[in-house]
Amino acid sequence: MQIWVDADACPKVIRDILFRAAERTGTELVMVANHGLPLPPSTLIRQLQVPKGFDIADNEIVARLAPGDILITADIPLAADALAKGAHVLSPRGERFDSGTIRAKLTMRDFMDTLRASGVQTGGPPSLSQSDRQAFANQLDNLLRQ
Repeated sequence: MQIWVDADACPKVIRDILFRAAERTGTELVMVANHGLPLPPSTLIRQLQVPKGFDIADNEIVARLAPGDILITADIPLAADALAKGAHVLSPRGERFDSGTIRAKLTMRDFMDTLRASGVQTGGPPSLSQSDRQAFANQLDNLLRQ
């Protein structure tokens, strides 16, 4: 099992939780991004740098995922593709995606895209809270214990 991270949009505080969890559990962690990231010295933590471009990082992650791997992402279409490959998917806010909820998430994402395209100001997600960080750490621990 490996942990894969859609790292271009992953908050630093979540990356730090992931670094500690990888070291604590001896789990390989791969940060996928189109730019260099500061990583702690570790034989378990590495970066896969991909070229800039639409969905290049997402496609690389999906191509390399194995059943049972863990993916950290807020990207709903990427989460759906990862679930289809048998991966576990967790958002940086601690929300665990599964085959029973991903369709509704995709539908809501498409609806919000339509609203934005028609000029409606929908705003962005709220700031990452302490409870979000705790939920993420708890869910990650649960997945790593399975």
